[in-house]
Amino acid sequence: MSLGLISRFLRKISLFAVVCVSFSFYGCGYNTIQVQDENVKAAWSEVLNQYQRRTDLIPNLVNTVKGYAAQEKEVLTEVTKARASVGSVQATPEVLNNPELFKKFTQAQGQMTSALSRLMVVVEKYPELKSNQNFLDLQAQLEGTENRITVSRNRYIQAVQEYNVTVRTFPNVITAKMFGYSPKPNFTVENEKEISKPPQVQF
Repeated sequence: MSLGLISRFLRKISLFAVVCVSFSFYGCGYNTIQVQDENVKAAWSEVLNQYQRRTDLIPNLVNTVKGYAAQEKEVLTEVTKARASVGSVQATPEVLNNPELFKKFTQAQGQMTSALSRLMVVVEKYPELKSNQNFLDLQAQLEGTENRITVSRNRYIQAVQEYNVTVRTFPNVITAKMFGYSPKPNFTVENEKEISKPPQVQF
């Protein structure tokens, strides 16, 4: 066998090996990464839905409290500003690929939680407000929403942890880089504490 034939044979063998390795990575990691990526997106979508539900309750809640405690301008203004801050952050699926935007989102939601907590402290001073049917309905809706936020956030945390472990470990890390998958931001200990304390809405 001539050197030329040997050289061509070795090149074919090398190419075949590269193709086999590529398909091996594809088969053992790509599908898993793709499924987990979709799970993260679905979990994040639910987080956004529940936070939006809470945001939508704010105007009626503020107006109801204002009817009985108009003099509490400071805390009412704080809640309104916090809602505006939440609305200023573009809460889209793209947030998952932007750690800085994710941080801004969690900070804004933390401010909203803190403002609502202070509002509920103010409510304690107004017995007539606490017995108002409209307020009681809003209270029940807010409580349910806060519970759903906690559940959806925990599901997101778990989904991201599973995804990040997958894309950071061998051989999936190679597949992830080949197809443009990277680790996603998660709630840190600091902002998790900040936004995981729901306002006290029970009386």
